[in-house]
Amino acid sequence: MPRLQLSTHRLSFIAPLFPDNLYGHLVATAVPGVEEWRDGAYRRTLRFASGSYGIVALRPGGPGVVLARLLLEDASDQPAALQTSRRLLDLDADPAVVDPVLADDPVLAPLIQAAPGRRVPGAAGGDEMAVRAVLGQQVSTAAARTHAGRLVAAVGQPIDDPEGGLTHLFPTPSAVAAARPETFAFPAARQRSLRALSTSLAAGELPPLEPGSDPAAVREALQALPGVGPWTAETVAMRALADGDAFIPTDLGVRAAARALGLAPTPAALTARAQAWRPWRAYAVQHLWATAPHPVNVMPA
Repeated sequence: MPRLQLSTHRLSFIAPLFPDNLYGHLVATAVPGVEEWRDGAYRRTLRFASGSYGIVALRPGGPGVVLARLLLEDASDQPAALQTSRRLLDLDADPAVVDPVLADDPVLAPLIQAAPGRRVPGAAGGDEMAVRAVLGQQVSTAAARTHAGRLVAAVGQPIDDPEGGLTHLFPTPSAVAAARPETFAFPAARQRSLRALSTSLAAGELPPLEPGSDPAAVREALQALPGVGPWTAETVAMRALADGDAFIPTDLGVRAAARALGLAPTPAALTARAQAWRPWRAYAVQHLWATAPHPVNVMPA
């Protein structure tokens, strides 16, 4: 195994930053072997366009700072690793712009006051996020982790982690497309969806699933695939494209939160109500999710 090169960095952000759902979400949904919480830091493996790999550890570092510890096979990947780190924690968001728009709604205002600076957890890569979104369709967070862990163990690339328990890179789309059927312990229809998605990604038939891509074009392309609906497309837009206006009115957690807050919980009614939250509906989703007692909303111990 190669000797990884260490560097440490201070990543700045515009305060405030509410960390609980950021680290909580990333850790509660962590794929075994690819992500972990260790010694107060979220750690994960990264695959770079150069073909090399790295590991990043992110921990709160005091007012206005996140500490990033990088272990890189190739030091030239440092800028890409730092940019990915910023995306994972949505460090380029500006709460002074986002929060006042949402706080204009009297139902959301107490939520904003209680947790100013809530961010949207990001993704290490769009292809990975899309595969994980399909794996997470209509199942619990724990089940989605189990499915992803089986996939990683079967076709992920093994790596060396000298400082923790990480073991693999998340599989490439071509590896997912070529995986044996017994790798997947879920219905055949979802297997077809996953193969259609991964085959299209491997062939370059979809728009890039990354910030800067046209969200409307990505949504349209994803939903043209079998078994990929609005929930999956919006999840990818929110997490991989960093689309601050992505909205998931069909999500059970969003609907339950709306009901608890006295809002009409139907997708149509939520979509109408959310017009006032634009262009920051993805941040409203984080506040709605946080009304429920779930590990994604809790800072890891």
